[in-house]
Amino acid sequence: MIIPLESPCRLPAPQDNYDEAPHSAVDAVPNGGYGWTVVFGCSVITFMFNGWSGSWGVLQAALFQTYLIQESTSTLSFVGSLGIALAVACGLGSVRVSQLIGARYSMLLGVLLISFGVLFSSFTVNNIGGLFVTAGVSFGIGNSLTYTMCNTLPMQWFNSRLGLANGLVKLGGGLGATIMAVVLQALIDRVGIPWAIRIIGFFSLASGIPAALIIKEHAPSSRASFVDMSLFKRMPFCCLFLAGAIGTFALFVPPFFLPLFARSIGLSASTGAGIVAGFNACTAVGRLGAGFACDKFGPTNMLLLTMAVNAVSMLSIWPVSYSIGPLVIFAALNGIANGAFFVTMPTAIGRMMPPGEAAVGMGMAITGWTGGYLMGSPIAGILVAATGAEKLHTVEPYRAAIFYAGGVALASATFVLVARLRMDSKLIKKI
Repeated sequence: MIIPLESPCRLPAPQDNYDEAPHSAVDAVPNGGYGWTVVFGCSVITFMFNGWSGSWGVLQAALFQTYLIQESTSTLSFVGSLGIALAVACGLGSVRVSQLIGARYSMLLGVLLISFGVLFSSFTVNNIGGLFVTAGVSFGIGNSLTYTMCNTLPMQWFNSRLGLANGLVKLGGGLGATIMAVVLQALIDRVGIPWAIRIIGFFSLASGIPAALIIKEHAPSSRASFVDMSLFKRMPFCCLFLAGAIGTFALFVPPFFLPLFARSIGLSASTGAGIVAGFNACTAVGRLGAGFACDKFGPTNMLLLTMAVNAVSMLSIWPVSYSIGPLVIFAALNGIANGAFFVTMPTAIGRMMPPGEAAVGMGMAITGWTGGYLMGSPIAGILVAATGAEKLHTVEPYRAAIFYAGGVALASATFVLVARLRMDSKLIKKI
């Protein structure tokens, strides 16, 4: 997965043309070919792991009303957060694993850890500790291996079409989260929570293993350094690193708490699951649309727009969603922005530096998301629990959690703006 580095990884100087920065190594990138098969395999695997994490809010609401009624909302949300937090916390370790055994076997190992973590969690639905080990730790480590590969492999195969390639990979995740939210709720209603989880686990094995086996690296893995602290000497990279580290505190708050919020305004569990499915469907639209937009208008420009929409939708629409209409509008806008983040951020970092160095920068950047992935939703859960919102049928007690999420999204947008201005003060320029 990692192209050997023969010189220290450096970002171009601020005065350089960032849109042209990768051209020094771009000739080695095929910009397609077997890369489209790799994109397909990554998209299928993204469908699988995003399907589980994106539907956690549905499972969380069901567990809260049945097997784990004595547990707090913050504790349950922490299980889901742990799974996605480990995906980024172990990112640098996953890079090293891929250097040792190759991307294909790293992906296969990740699929097995994810699938067995989901399967075993079906036997611990009444034990919060067991869920932490299975749905948290096992899923999270496997998720890290697959997530790291899906973020970095397109950089080996594409340059001018990198945005489109990333968009197609992440489109699979949006579709997975959309479909799984509806399917999981339907399975829970029909066969109960344990068997619903088992069915998802078996599906992960059946779809993930073939997809992992078609993965192929453009360049052989090496044991080159996978950390380069000199990147932090460049202001644009520092700002994007901070934008991701802060912005991820907000990203999973809506999908985790929309089912509970929907119930608070009198909607049924199935309607809440449908809203989450709609949110996830819009993330799919955002992921694919952002891929095209990054190639046309510049990834950093699109990242700035993405975080601005994310913040505005949470600060101005969600707090006044007293009925299904405004809530659907919020879910649509925030879902599009949420999905676009996962395409615009890796593409922006990938276009900052030559392809061989981009994987190093991306590995470091996603490791910085650990705090937001781990604590973003639990902090919102603490605020929800503190106001008693989960037991009330009104919007107002949720506002503390909503404004917290909107505030960190706004701070993230500010850092992206600083990075963009440091690259070039002309905002209409493609960067």
